[in-house]
Amino acid sequence: MEMNVKVINKSGHSLPVYQTDLSAGMDLHACLTEPVTLKPLERMLVPTGLHIELPAGFEAQVRPRSGLAFKHGLTVLNSPGTIDADYRGEIKVLLVNLSNDEFEIRDGERVAQMVVAKHERVEWLEAEALTDTERGAGGYGSTGK
Repeated sequence: MEMNVKVINKSGHSLPVYQTDLSAGMDLHACLTEPVTLKPLERMLVPTGLHIELPAGFEAQVRPRSGLAFKHGLTVLNSPGTIDADYRGEIKVLLVNLSNDEFEIRDGERVAQMVVAKHERVEWLEAEALTDTERGAGGYGSTGK
């Protein structure tokens, strides 16, 4: 299933694309005038130069790239970051360096991936009780050994 999404691209780089036919995410590229260095435990907003107009009922999720996370310890701090359908500003990626080494980010570097997903809106129904389940109120780790 495909959908059309309006995009303004001020980056000078190609638009995000799916790398394979079955990919869920598209890579986002850094839009920088000069390289920046991310020190250990430092975080920064990395601009992409992209502005999008999603239809109502959809969000764009900004997620880490597995290769950057595994090889260099870089991840998206608020993962997944949510881009709401009514946001028209530039998409920026909140990266954090969890390694012990500095990492240089250059213009055009693939810094994150973006997944567009449908979502539902909730209308809360206040209640005095919830349906019983086998798990019940068991919290963190309650279903493991």
